[in-house]
Amino acid sequence: MFTGIIQDIGEVIDIDKSGDWRLKIGTRFDLTTTQLGASIACSGCCLTVVDKGAEWFSVDVSMESLSKTVIESWEVGTKVNLEPALKMGDELGGHIVSGHVDGLAELIEIKAEQDSHRLLLKVPKGLAKFIAEKGSVTLDGISLTVNEVDSDIFGVNIIPHTWEETTLKTHQKGDKLNIEIDMLARYVARILDVK
Repeated sequence: MFTGIIQDIGEVIDIDKSGDWRLKIGTRFDLTTTQLGASIACSGCCLTVVDKGAEWFSVDVSMESLSKTVIESWEVGTKVNLEPALKMGDELGGHIVSGHVDGLAELIEIKAEQDSHRLLLKVPKGLAKFIAEKGSVTLDGISLTVNEVDSDIFGVNIIPHTWEETTLKTHQKGDKLNIEIDMLARYVARILDVK
């Protein structure tokens, strides 16, 4: 489990594409207590640490994950939002996030609003029903509050701190972002059997 509060911006430093992809990601994390098999959310995707060094860790990415996330577009030099898995007693400052990406959102507009930035995103019709005004959504691993919803388009406001401390500032109109819908919305819809 994660909170959607980014702890570091890492960088892809190597990709081995023979079979499942193996990514090597550079980080400023102190990895001394990170065990092999631990989870790290990489731009919202929960991935398992399979190797590590002092300033890097490696993860394997299956074809299933590549087909459902933006990881397929990553290359050496791509910046990645990083968050280690929660430990017992950690502060829950964002919202509960599983790191299981539900799909891709398309960035359709970025506009400055005073010191902040307003992003408008379009989601697949099947995900739109899970997004509610003042509800939560996770974009590339970042816990955000939904400001407005109009059918399959929703908006979020990005404060200066989040803009500077995540990869959001690197995105442009037309880019795809990993989206994870609010966990509560998913289970309520299942209980109510929403189509």
